[in-house]
Amino acid sequence: MSDKKNFYLTTPIYFCNANLHIGHCYTTIVADIIARYKKMRGYNVKFLTGTDEHGQKIEISAKKNNMQPQDFVDGIVEQIKNLWDLLDVDYDIFMRTTDPKHVSAVQKIFRQLYDSGDIYKSNYEGWYCTPCETFFNERDLINNKCPDCGREVEKTQEEAYFFRLSKYQDKIMEFIKKNPDFIEPASKRREMINNFLKPGLEDLCVSRSSFDWGIKVDFDEKHVIYVWFDALLNYITALGFMNENNLDYEKFWPADLHLVGKEIVRFHSIVWPGILMALGIKLPKKILSHGWIIIDGEKMSKSKGNVVDPKILIERYGVDAIRYFLIREINFGQDGTFNNRALVNRINFDLVNDLGNLVSRTNGMIQKYFGGEIKNFEFIRNEQIEKICFDIVEKYNNLMDEYKISEALVKAFELICFANKYIDEVKPWNLFKNTTKKNELASFLYDLVEILRIACVLIYPFMPNTPKKILEQFYLDESYINFDSLDKFGVCNKNVRAKKSDLLFVRIDIEKELEELKNIKK
Repeated sequence: MSDKKNFYLTTPIYFCNANLHIGHCYTTIVADIIARYKKMRGYNVKFLTGTDEHGQKIEISAKKNNMQPQDFVDGIVEQIKNLWDLLDVDYDIFMRTTDPKHVSAVQKIFRQLYDSGDIYKSNYEGWYCTPCETFFNERDLINNKCPDCGREVEKTQEEAYFFRLSKYQDKIMEFIKKNPDFIEPASKRREMINNFLKPGLEDLCVSRSSFDWGIKVDFDEKHVIYVWFDALLNYITALGFMNENNLDYEKFWPADLHLVGKEIVRFHSIVWPGILMALGIKLPKKILSHGWIIIDGEKMSKSKGNVVDPKILIERYGVDAIRYFLIREINFGQDGTFNNRALVNRINFDLVNDLGNLVSRTNGMIQKYFGGEIKNFEFIRNEQIEKICFDIVEKYNNLMDEYKISEALVKAFELICFANKYIDEVKPWNLFKNTTKKNELASFLYDLVEILRIACVLIYPFMPNTPKKILEQFYLDESYINFDSLDKFGVCNKNVRAKKSDLLFVRIDIEKELEELKNIKK
């Protein structure tokens, strides 16, 4: 048996009703970064993403397109998978809520809760937002509209099954208070307590009888199970819960991290714990919320027409540049602004000036001063350089372990910026002029290659393609992208080689580029 620690990480499964924009991509990129980091640190990781394929909104959209709902969602699922491939998202499980194993498990869970008395039949009357697939009380509405998306809500009255969420209010409150790290950031924890738990929880409507596209209540088939009840359960059904093969469930549950947008924290930190308590199942260890991407002063949303197509950005700038920009520009946990000028500036200043410049300078000096290969020299150790590298690695790891990924990326680039300053301070061109300084010059260049090796490991979770390109310039393979080697300095072979290579990133004429992007938007 493996002695690796298990780590289970999830994103929300994405509602299967439209092409995803860069705001959706942000969540999944963050999850991919955390998953890659954990795998590199030796964890046995399960990273779950997928698609939420039921509900009234999908049934309506399928009819508009003269399609059956299943055919409609099948096409969108392929688009989403293709997008994750473009973004280099290396998930372990892609969960579809139309999967027969999920459907069967949800029906079993619904029946179990009905038999135990935690689900009962009654009549629902209230407000419903079809785009958000969410029920609201009168007090929740803002100007008689959905508090989440700002669109019209409709008065709904129908027979329905209810989950006794109110029964678990005190237990949920007690759990959150005893586990202050369960909901992060702390502002969302306070919001859940003050806005929902303290005013009192009402029982949750968990079925619909006014439309047909969803998982049937198998003992009352005029009802379909409420899409949010269905969707939340994917976190355990994806691991085999309520199915014959449940080894992954036994190994990986409870989840280490549910990564969610701030608009769905309530479902994950209140409704989900209530369902799990009713089932007698352990709660996840952490609900981690991130902010929204803001454009033109508003949350990015297809309904508002202010979305950014990630495919166009990837085509123009490359996937690593887009992944870097989203994490570097948006401080994780807070809302962040997207604009094209900031994107191009990050590429020009951070990726071209800092990272690209360090690589090309190091490569160029090995070519110029040693003909492309440094060999037969007496290495002079620089303990100060080693200490700087080790300190940055330690701080980086601490930040990543605390899910402060934006700060960790900044820390990785501190090493890159330090190396560029180090070149300016040492002035290797002067060492080259002095024939007695050959060993000193060779050692200096070897240090730069070692710094680049360490930087490649640190940026790999964020930019999985760029480190490979950097190492290839120095005849180093992917085996050097290894966290186990970060407590050592001097891992690379002392015979350092470099080959002429293309630039990692190309400088962009910002005004010309902004004009072109403006035309594309039109």
